[in-house]
Amino acid sequence: MNTQIQKLYEKATKSERLIIGLMSGTSMDGLDIALCSVKNSGSDTDIKILAFKTGDYTDNFRAKIKAIFSKKEVDLQLVCLMNEHIANTHAQLINEALQEWGYDNGAIDFIASHGQTIFHAPKSLHQLEDYPNGTLQIGDGDHIALKTGIITLSDFRQKHLAAGGEGAPLAVYGDYLIFSKAGEDRVMLNIGGIANFTYLPGSTEASAVFSTDVGPGNTLMDQYMQKYFDRFYDKNAEVGSAGQLNEKLLHTLLDCSFFELGFPKTTGPELFNLEYLSNAQQQSGTTDIPKVDVMATLCHFSARTIADAIRRCFGQQAKASVYMSGGGMHNPLLVKLLHNELPFCNFLTTEDLKINPDAKEAVLFAVLANETLCGKPISFGNRQGVPAVCMGKISLPE
Repeated sequence: MNTQIQKLYEKATKSERLIIGLMSGTSMDGLDIALCSVKNSGSDTDIKILAFKTGDYTDNFRAKIKAIFSKKEVDLQLVCLMNEHIANTHAQLINEALQEWGYDNGAIDFIASHGQTIFHAPKSLHQLEDYPNGTLQIGDGDHIALKTGIITLSDFRQKHLAAGGEGAPLAVYGDYLIFSKAGEDRVMLNIGGIANFTYLPGSTEASAVFSTDVGPGNTLMDQYMQKYFDRFYDKNAEVGSAGQLNEKLLHTLLDCSFFELGFPKTTGPELFNLEYLSNAQQQSGTTDIPKVDVMATLCHFSARTIADAIRRCFGQQAKASVYMSGGGMHNPLLVKLLHNELPFCNFLTTEDLKINPDAKEAVLFAVLANETLCGKPISFGNRQGVPAVCMGKISLPE
């Protein structure tokens, strides 16, 4: 037997595994690195965060990603080169984090790498009859494995596509395993570039669980801040809070067929981008309104679409425990608007469930890797878009 296969078997059968979960989302603010201790699998999964940090991206590296991100036409050579370059950069950030935390690479059992999404193309977006759902994440797992010396699982979304899903959201699998609680209906709301949530019924019945994207989280606000304010994001909602809601612009932003689609559904910056905003401003006659008002309206747009989706599930007087994670939970204006939109919901963060909300997405990929190695496919009732599969390709370091 190949010695690496033997090591894979030995590590997968340990009573406790050290798994590094990685997440680099559409906001491209850096690489989230979560070192997790994982015991058991399935509904008995016991996961703890031992260390967490966000490895910062340089402006130059971020610019290289943006050059190929969410565009129909790109330099194919640059896509090819960035597949390796992103992986090498992620490997370097992992090695630096482990050194900082005082861990030897040999002590880590597995890496679970999400990669960097550069294009997401569900059929609802591309509408090409002869083509299936598609998504592309780059940052090759072999390069990470070789440069860290750690067995790496990557490219999780392709199995989801192959089984009939849209490649997202994958949070439903990990959310169900580590956050379900009998007797409490929970909404696990992640506000990243795109906002998504997982509904976890108090019955804990897997067949009633679902996860869906709901629309823009931070992506439009971040894009607007970067272009017009030369800031990466609206820290503490300083700009948005200085503006006023423009009802005409908000009404036009909400006029999109995506919001009429049933759950589950997925989307991305391929739809919700500055061109989408520009078209809405032209249609609503709001091209000359103050930029602070545009930012305020974009924040209202994110809050409204999130709240509408939750009301769609729970009714106009929606009552649920909403556990927030992701960068949007740090936007005080957005959180205030959500409270106003959903006054009967109880808003918390995953910190209340002993999971750092900034680390949550990275932790979920550690859970996905653990299930592939030690668990089995979870059945959610064979519903369209939520296939019972184990995900992730395995790369050996030798």
